[in-house]
Amino acid sequence: MTDTPWRLGRNAAVALFCSVALGLDAPPLLALDLFGSGKTQESSPAQASRSNALPSFADTAQKVSPAIVNISTTQKVERRRPFRFPGPGPRQPFEEDPFEEFFRRFFGDRPPPGQQRSLGSGFIISEDGYIITNSHVIGDAEKITVRLSDKAEYEAKVIGSDDKTDIALIKIEPKGPLPTVPLGDSSALRVGDWVMAIGNPFGLEQTVTVGIVSAKGRVIGAGPYDDFIQTDASINPGNSGGPLLNLKGEVVGINSAIFSQSGGNIGIGFAIPIDMAKSIVAQLRETGKVRRGWLGVGIQPVTPELAKSFGLEEPQGALVAEVTKGSPAEKSGLERGDVIIAFNGTRIKDSHELPSLVARSPVGSTAEVTVLRSGKEKTFTVKLGELKEQQERAESTQESQEGWGMAVASITPELARRFQLDRNQKGVVVTEVEPGSPAELAGIQPGDVIEEVNRQPVSSIEDFNKALAAGKEKETLLLLARRGTFSSFFALRKAG
Repeated sequence: MTDTPWRLGRNAAVALFCSVALGLDAPPLLALDLFGSGKTQESSPAQASRSNALPSFADTAQKVSPAIVNISTTQKVERRRPFRFPGPGPRQPFEEDPFEEFFRRFFGDRPPPGQQRSLGSGFIISEDGYIITNSHVIGDAEKITVRLSDKAEYEAKVIGSDDKTDIALIKIEPKGPLPTVPLGDSSALRVGDWVMAIGNPFGLEQTVTVGIVSAKGRVIGAGPYDDFIQTDASINPGNSGGPLLNLKGEVVGINSAIFSQSGGNIGIGFAIPIDMAKSIVAQLRETGKVRRGWLGVGIQPVTPELAKSFGLEEPQGALVAEVTKGSPAEKSGLERGDVIIAFNGTRIKDSHELPSLVARSPVGSTAEVTVLRSGKEKTFTVKLGELKEQQERAESTQESQEGWGMAVASITPELARRFQLDRNQKGVVVTEVEPGSPAELAGIQPGDVIEEVNRQPVSSIEDFNKALAAGKEKETLLLLARRGTFSSFFALRKAG
């Protein structure tokens, strides 16, 4: 009868038992026989070499930890109703929350009634006390307290905060020079590189976790300039604002968000690339606010259907769906239907990359914008303006829907009221969309105003029908439709 797979060979088991029982040095059983052959093996030099190749993070953690800080904030909130135990019997108005002892043990005394304390992390970038953290960590705080690794506490003031990138710069007035952590190069990161996160998860100070870079350039819907580093290094509430570091101990990201249904870590965390943060922090330090470059185009992703309609070999770049009147883009000659493939020499593979590149460019600077127009490559020189709050939408990447099953009508006063349209708007309005039709699959919705069909302007039902008839032999119908204040291209594919 053969041994079962997790059973040691008899001789090996006896030798191991005797050695342990008698306190002797164990026999060479580093590579135990798990399949019952009764043979033992010593670890080979190659195996030992592979074991020793795994990095230790102790030196890096020891070097940078003094520059990592705990941040707590206090702000006034409405007084909550006193906790009351559920169940029958009289309810006492001041019974203690059964979790109060837990919070006291791990987070210290709670703030007075009417105030709220939040915990986060940050890291020191200058000896005189400048600290980077997340904008959402400091929020609308009335008081910000920074605790250093040596337990010294300082009250901090906000130098500047940028909600669009979730980056904030605060400052303390230390008694002497502070330890700092160097900023690295996030563009040099590769998927699979080791990274380390240090912070204060759940208020537990100086916690070190490690993992790898899981992905780069993640768009998670946090804002118009999403470009996150994804990591499986454990990040939890309280890590926000802390650094993501490479093996050299350089900051490559600012831990900012996690993906979780429970609120705890499941191995999907996100960090803001430090390359993006550098320009933001420099502006906050100098002026306390951020000025962003403005091109003045509304863009959308290039889907495979749209790529085919525009004669592209592959889906790439940012499709210009709208050019703002009087904008730098209009003045330079950019047109609706151009596909922007490069900005100042940087190739645009995905549309979400363009807004960030434009925003990081200095206001008033000159940029080279390369587009594909009618299958030909052209380059335009644009003098960038300044992005204002009301222009934010134009610089954001818009979602396009992929994919004739629709009814259209002229814009009457009744339809204008029904769909909340401008009565002076030109085009035809979609009144119905058939479920499962090419129109629905492409993302067309009732209330959309069709302005072009196959690049031909339409202002009436007659124009619409003529354009449809002219393109009846085509497999794809290209529509330009306005929804609200934004126009988008839609590619409809005939049902097969």
